[in-house]
Amino acid sequence: MRELNLDDEITRIIVFIKGELAKVGYNKIIVGLSGGIDSSVVAALCVKAVGKKNVIGVMMPYRESHPDSLTHAKEVAAMLKIQYDIINISPMVDSYFEKYAPDADFLRRGNRIARERMCVLYDLSAKYKALVAGTGNKSELMVGYCTQYGDNACAFETIGHLYKNEVRKIAKILNISQEIINKNPSADLWENQTDEVEMGISYSRLDEILYNLIDLKKSEKKIKELGFSQDEIGKVQRMIKNSEFKRRIPPTIK
Repeated sequence: MRELNLDDEITRIIVFIKGELAKVGYNKIIVGLSGGIDSSVVAALCVKAVGKKNVIGVMMPYRESHPDSLTHAKEVAAMLKIQYDIINISPMVDSYFEKYAPDADFLRRGNRIARERMCVLYDLSAKYKALVAGTGNKSELMVGYCTQYGDNACAFETIGHLYKNEVRKIAKILNISQEIINKNPSADLWENQTDEVEMGISYSRLDEILYNLIDLKKSEKKIKELGFSQDEIGKVQRMIKNSEFKRRIPPTIK
């Protein structure tokens, strides 16, 4: 895996955040706080960039969200001493499915939850005149483990260039609690949902394969020599290919 100077990387991110705000003349940032490691790290980095008075956390529990998610999000807000809002999105989400799609499966419901959270963030963005900070990491963005116009909607991707395991290392430097760092990553879209089970691969193996495929541009043969199976490599390649549409601006006819 690549070796980064994490202190330099934190400084680089802070400069990036300040630059994105300067482009539009804003000084405030909205962060959707899930209680997970990614949003916790993003909130901490934003505080370093613009100060605690200019960062607003938003917690958006759904009725099936794990109670620890809200607890951990509150802990992060308290540690960073930032203002936060709690908005329960259950009524908005459930009213749609109850009336129009009572037979919708987990995927449709999960997408709706992610997009409802995006709607809340952007409404508060207008209220506070604040930019929405993205909380997606490179591992998730490259394989499309995100909802288009849901959790991948933002004004800038704060940690979109960092692999999941690099985010974990930075979390330690930023004094994010070990409980948050160690818990199973989850988008918290339905009960007992976890990222690694849903993707079918661990972040540690995903990161290594992505790094060798994308950054080092190694052949499948070379990656297999590192101890990865053809099935694992093929799975990651398909995920990258099938999610390409999520990483580009919608095409138009030239």
